[in-house]
Amino acid sequence: MDIKDTARPLDGPGISAFLRSRPARPLLLGLGEARHFVDELGEVRNEVFRHLVEHEGYRSFAVESDCLMGLVVDDYVTTGEGTLDDVMERGFSHRFGTWPANRELVRWMRAYNEDHDAKLRFFGFDGPLEYWAASPRQAITGLYDLLDGPLPCTRETLGTLLGPDDRWSDEATVMDPSRSIGRSADAERLRLITDDLVALLDTQLPRLDAHDRDRATLYGRTATGLLRYHHWMADTSPVRVSRLSALRDAMMAANLRAIAGHGPALVFGHNLHLQRDKSAMSFGDLTLDWWGAGAITATHLGDRYAFLASAFGTLGDDTPPTGTIEGMLSALPWDHSLVDTPHLAELLPETPPRTTDDFAYFPLDPAHLALIDGLVFLKRAVGGRPA
Repeated sequence: MDIKDTARPLDGPGISAFLRSRPARPLLLGLGEARHFVDELGEVRNEVFRHLVEHEGYRSFAVESDCLMGLVVDDYVTTGEGTLDDVMERGFSHRFGTWPANRELVRWMRAYNEDHDAKLRFFGFDGPLEYWAASPRQAITGLYDLLDGPLPCTRETLGTLLGPDDRWSDEATVMDPSRSIGRSADAERLRLITDDLVALLDTQLPRLDAHDRDRATLYGRTATGLLRYHHWMADTSPVRVSRLSALRDAMMAANLRAIAGHGPALVFGHNLHLQRDKSAMSFGDLTLDWWGAGAITATHLGDRYAFLASAFGTLGDDTPPTGTIEGMLSALPWDHSLVDTPHLAELLPETPPRTTDDFAYFPLDPAHLALIDGLVFLKRAVGGRPA
């Protein structure tokens, strides 16, 4: 088998053929990033989503961004609430609102919804966190306000227990667990109250309309996840940061399962979060490993989850060695290719991984090929902005 026999041009018919090749129609199609902020990949992603909407009945898009901030974007694309400039500023975390590809996608989704009755939906699937975490205020109070009494405490009590938001969002807690509020008496009481509120929500779901049910359940799982995350930020064990990585991805996976309930969705996030195999990365002097959101989601959805990783040939000034997978794929005749990775794994059973000085770029790991459903390969990209 020649390496060209494992690939085809990346275009609409190719994406549709990939979907038809799956054992079951995916509810969630993950498209991974080998590096954030690569403009060419963003443009390809937008083309793929447009094809999925226009030819495959997809109606949702999910991105690795704060799930609560994403509500701002969803309101805009579904109802026109707000302005595009404001939405890009307030509706994304991790500076993703500054990325031109995201702006163009939101603009297109809003324009599409103006002309169609079946509305497109936008979701963030990350928690309100990085390796530090935000205050749980928005999630807890949002849930509280959607419930009927009697409630386990007053809103004033919630405000007192939450206190100033900056005591929750101290970035120094990443390396210094002693600065975390997560195991304080206030935080532990909030965990119990949140558990009561989530249990109460289950008893009141029938009285809520679909919009409020979605919001309430999102607030509930986000509040629960954030308080759990803060609790483990105060941990001092050697596995602390790996545990935090796992908890973050578990929150992502819970959001993805909820998104799947709205019908087929394209999910866009880092390869490390969306892959089926165990994830690993260096973090300072630590080596972290954990099961990512894609692995957890695939456990729940089985064949209804599909994953397309991405990889690059020449990225900026960095050209891959010819003996690496990226180097060999660079000989393909197409600028953008869709690669059958299980067949590629059979063809290249022992291939050295590419190395790079770009800490934000994660080259393809040959050991993962058999657990990737397909590969989006860009022969050349200008490069990404600083991560």
